Amino acid sequence: MSLATIARRSLLNARQSPLAPLAAGIHSTPAANLATATAEPATHKQPIIKTFSIYRWSPDTPAEKPRLENFKVDLNSCGPMVLDALIKIKNEIDPTLTFRRSCREGICGSCSMNINGLNTLACLSRIERNPSQKTKIYPLPHTFVVKDLVPDLTQLYKQYKSIEPYLKQRTPAPERENLQSIADRKKLDGLYECILCFCCSTSCPSYWWNSDKYLGPAVLMQAYRWMIDSRDQFGHERRAALQDPFSVYRCHTIMNCSRTCPKGLNPGLAIAEIKKQMALEG
Repeated sequence: MSLATIARRSLLNARQSPLAPLAAGIHSTPAANLATATAEPATHKQPIIKTFSIYRWSPDTPAEKPRLENFKVDLNSCGPMVLDALIKIKNEIDPTLTFRRSCREGICGSCSMNINGLNTLACLSRIERNPSQKTKIYPLPHTFVVKDLVPDLTQLYKQYKSIEPYLKQRTPAPERENLQSIADRKKLDGLYECILCFCCSTSCPSYWWNSDKYLGPAVLMQAYRWMIDSRDQFGHERRAALQDPFSVYRCHTIMNCSRTCPKGLNPGLAIAEIKKQMALEG
């Protein structure tokens, strides 16, 4: 069979193929006739203007009384969290607005403040989308204010230091890991997650009245975390240090601490467990 015959048969088979019209269409369509994506005009969203009423006070002008200052933010150009709005206000409206923030993921506890009457973290607090309702933002209550939304936490950190928040052992340290059983490790769940945002302590009326003597729910929960750690050997001494009328017994089980904790922890239960252990030890 000649090469010319083979070529003619190949061309005939290609014409009889069901894909031939498709192939022909692809190769015969002029470039000008190819379908082009038409970009539809972007729909313009109606602005959602939300008013944020923010506590303002500056040590640079101590004669001026604290005040609430209103800022208007379009929620369509802002993230969903209160911290997003605060950052937007600082970046675009008033660079003098002062607040603490770091991780933006509810881990560091830096952005704790009072939002619409509740102590919480600004990075975990969603903005209420109703534009007719103001969002009111204050620093943590019953604390000295450094500036605007920045509270002075010096006293709280001194109290935290007083409980010696680290492992204490009488025996020599192990050469490698300090091992712990799964059951003993599980006892720390609900305690070790505390990020020391102090939302609980600053929501506690007992702490408002006796913050110089009562340690408060955040510090006491941290104290309990070390008391029940199976690797710590100073539990008795830790409890003995709290044997006075104020350090732990000022807790009246009001439970504001557990209601306001942004991590969903229960400081009130930890304080009750400390009281129980102290009572059993006499």
